[in-house]
This record gives sequence, structure tokens and C-alpha cells, in this order.
Amino acid sequence: MRVYWPTTLPALARLADAAELAAAPVTVHAVTPALRDFYADADPRDLEEELEYVAMTDAAGESVRLLAAEAGSAAPRRVVLALDVPDTAVQVERAGWAAPERSQVRLTVPLSLDDLASVHVDDGEAAADVRTAVAALPAADAGDEDAQFAVEACEGHDLLWYDAGELPILLSVGP
Repeated sequence: MRVYWPTTLPALARLADAAELAAAPVTVHAVTPALRDFYADADPRDLEEELEYVAMTDAAGESVRLLAAEAGSAAPRRVVLALDVPDTAVQVERAGWAAPERSQVRLTVPLSLDDLASVHVDDGEAAADVRTAVAALPAADAGDEDAQFAVEACEGHDLLWYDAGELPILLSVGP
């Protein structure tokens, strides 16, 4: 099963030489039954790709929260790793309708670089919106609609796609 793990460039750089990215259990995002139910009326021809995009977007939202936790030290770019794990290692964590919980799952196996399929990162043009989103998180969490809009503005930027083999190059370039 394809899962999406939110991280940051500095965190990823710290893990680049490690075989294990995160110990089990670890929370990631994936196409869940709740997500499928939420998009029940979508065009079935594009449904699987659309659902995976939503799961990745939910993970990108979590990356903003990780950036806020690394205030001042993190490059202002969302990072999501796409990894392929055994279906049997995935447990639905929550069955609610709210985003991003609609796509959250818990893995019973550690995340490994061997499972890496691709890396998704904001380009430099997203940096200002990501910085604004990080700063707006506390107010957004408190219910401020303008702050929520600022946080959601990040979603207007598509993440760039990198092959798993390009990870060392991506990390050497830096922010």
C-alpha cells in the first residue's frame, strides 16, 4: 500500500544515512475507507489518483505543523515521502470525516528508506506561503478564519516530484 509520511528537509537530512526513518508505530496518510466514502461521488476513472492526491495533501498539511515545531531552523518547504508498505502493516487510526484524520493510518512496521517510492517537496515559490501558514497555525487552531485561510493557501502550491534515487541530490542542494 502506498502511504504518505510528512517530514521536513532538516529532519530528512538528519535521517538520510539511517536505514530506518521512523520506528513503529508511526502515523502516516493513505487512502482509507473514510476517504473513499468522502469522495464517493467522484469520477471513477480518476478516483484512485484523486484519492492518493488527497492523502498526500493531508500529509503536506501535517508537514506545516512539523515546520512550526522546528521554528526558525527549518527550510520553509513542505516535504512528503511516498512509501510502499505491506497492506497488512496498515491499521486505520481514525474513522472520522475531518481532514486530515480521514486519511490517517497507523503502521505496525518501521518506515524504511528501502520502501521509498518518491519524495515530494515544495519549490521555492511556495516558501512565503508556507512561512505565513506556519505563523498562522496557532490562530487557525483557535478558530480564526483568516488564519485558517492563510494555512490553506499552501495547498495552492503543488509539491514537486522526485524519484527515490534523487533524495541524496535533493538533500545536497539544501533549502
